[in-house]
Amino acid sequence: TFGELKLMVTDYAKQQTVEPLKNLGKWAAFGVVGGVMLTIGAFLTGLGFLRLFQKFSFLSETCDVGGVATTCDTTWTFVPYLMVFALLVAAAGAEVAAFSRFEVGEGIEVEKVDFAEEVAAQLKG
Repeated sequence: TFGELKLMVTDYAKQQTVEPLKNLGKWAAFGVVGGVMLTIGAFLTGLGFLRLFQKFSFLSETCDVGGVATTCDTTWTFVPYLMVFALLVAAAGAEVAAFSRFEVGEGIEVEKVDFAEEVAAQLKG
């Protein structure tokens, strides 16, 4: 009957459109959370390297002024920041270089299904 046909078409449309979109939303959420975590990790790694380079700086001497250790020459204090920036840019460049690009249809296994054969098998039952 027409009611059964309408119900079957509606269910099929939901199965082919709404459910995959729900799954896509879940994967997108995981991707966003993963991206945020990687960004936080890169920031903390950069901060750690910055503190390391500042502590073991070979570009400036440490002086004792009034019982407080301070840097005598502040001319080269920007160099650890540049070193960390270069390190993070190199890491990002290596990451981008590792990306792989797929052409349309490449890398995706598509199952070839003969719709007429499938319907005939269902009718035989």
